[in-house]
Amino acid sequence: MKLISLNVSLPRELCWEGRSVYTGIFKEPVFGPVAADSGGLEGDGQADLKHHGGENKAVYAYPSEHYPFWRGEMPGVEMPWGAFGENLSTEGLLEEKVRVGDRFRVGEVLLRAVQPREPCYKLTLRLGDRTLPKRFLQSLRSGIYFAVDGPGHLCAGDAIELVDRAEHEVTIHDLARVIAGEHDPELLRRCVATPNLVPKLRDLCEKSLA
Repeated sequence: MKLISLNVSLPRELCWEGRSVYTGIFKEPVFGPVAADSGGLEGDGQADLKHHGGENKAVYAYPSEHYPFWRGEMPGVEMPWGAFGENLSTEGLLEEKVRVGDRFRVGEVLLRAVQPREPCYKLTLRLGDRTLPKRFLQSLRSGIYFAVDGPGHLCAGDAIELVDRAEHEVTIHDLARVIAGEHDPELLRRCVATPNLVPKLRDLCEKSLA
């Protein structure tokens, strides 16, 4: 597994549909080492701290393997690394294989997989397709939010090494299915039983199961 591109940006203000929007989704690749701690990456920021950023969404990774699918879905749309607002454009780090709580070493940094992404209208803002948030959700190509359990530096080209495998079997992909509206009771029971599941997703699983 490998870090293909490391992408950051500070929030910027722009006009969209006649209103002012403040967003950090326009990530751009950077070269050379970048520091990471529990607050995220140096030189990076989020505008909407209610839905983005924070300890459990400190770093967002998106598999490079998903880019060909989206380029096929949106021909002619420019999609450089970071186009989906990800900090880490990765190779070999797929939602179906990553369990909630898995820990990975990237450069000096220790990352812990926490949850999938729930898309919002800012994907439309970035890529210009109004249908994209719904399609992104339904595609289950969610990407992965990580917490930073060990600070340090990382840079593009670093290997991604699994260092601690969670003992349960609930994956980021499983949670993406729940967020997308799947109501499989067996899946929901497994998710509810997952240690250290973030409260918002535990509540969603419990309500869906009820």
